[in-house]
Amino acid sequence: QVQLVESGGGLVQPGNSLRLSCAASGRTFSNYPMGWFRQAPGKEREFVSGIRWNGGRTYYVDSVKGRFTISRDNVKNTVYLPMNSLKPEDTAVYYCAAGRRPLDNVVQTEAAFGSWGQGTQVTVSS
Repeated sequence: QVQLVESGGGLVQPGNSLRLSCAASGRTFSNYPMGWFRQAPGKEREFVSGIRWNGGRTYYVDSVKGRFTISRDNVKNTVYLPMNSLKPEDTAVYYCAAGRRPLDNVVQTEAAFGSWGQGTQVTVSS
């Protein structure tokens, strides 16, 4: 198992930016795909972004393309999600997740991820 701790959430006005971080520990981080999910009040948790184990390919839900950019640092065992041009509809609890199997491609479903962080709240409001 891998332990994941998110940070960087907060309250921002529309149009502003935040950078989420997810620090991993407990197993070899660099071999696993990583993802970010979010859950807004009253809604299902949804895939936001994912990155392959080597950072060679990234994935985004359509609503965040061009505004969010996932990256990872396999030396620091950390994955990042800078979020720009934030909108009220981005308000949610954001979760970091690690894939179940090493060297897997990113599969954009919850079932493909076996380890989860506790979540960090992002609120976009004027």
